[in-house]
Amino acid sequence: MARTDRLMRLMDALRRSAGPVTAQALAVETGVSLRQLYRDIATLRAGGALIDGEAGLGYTLTEDTALPPQSFSQLEIEALVLALSGLDQLADPALTRAGQDAMARIIATLPDRQARQAMNTALRNFRRPDDRPPVTIDMDLMRQAIWDEHSVTFRYTDLKGRVTEREVWPLALSYGEGNLMLLGHCRTRLDYRMFHVSQIEDLARGTESFRPKRVALVREFAQSRPAPDRR
Repeated sequence: MARTDRLMRLMDALRRSAGPVTAQALAVETGVSLRQLYRDIATLRAGGALIDGEAGLGYTLTEDTALPPQSFSQLEIEALVLALSGLDQLADPALTRAGQDAMARIIATLPDRQARQAMNTALRNFRRPDDRPPVTIDMDLMRQAIWDEHSVTFRYTDLKGRVTEREVWPLALSYGEGNLMLLGHCRTRLDYRMFHVSQIEDLARGTESFRPKRVALVREFAQSRPAPDRR
């Protein structure tokens, strides 16, 4: 793991913690040895982060100089926390962790009063996670292909049990109720297709780059859909 990424992960772990966290727990979360963890704490402190440490209790981030101060209204804070807390409904652990890291960074930049508001919001999400079919592919690879505007290949089993091999330009992921769908431009059919991600197997990076067409293709797909009947 690159040094910069390792230090960022350590800072995120400290930001997420509501109280002291042990060196052992931090080492496990960041995937380093205890010796490396102590060196990384020293590096962050040298960079200006105020990290308190007490034997037997652990480390606490008391001042985060890596992020500029921000200010939000109380309703804005409630909206952010509510929106990000809904990510755990999507059964995507990496996405949920990303939301937790983002919220921790936001809270770390708030004045004390607003930080307390963010830790004790009035608006809560009590929905249980959706009962979604399990996804077996590497979602990091899929997301990266979308961001890079690069094709992917996979084997797809449709809802009638028919199996096909596809090369697709991945355009967007749609987290609908009970289903995770991929909007793609199929290079076999030369048309837009919606794929159930749970039905995708053997995902791999393809051979084609379609940069910079993704935004235009998504816009074209949206415009081609029939308008909803509002009668």
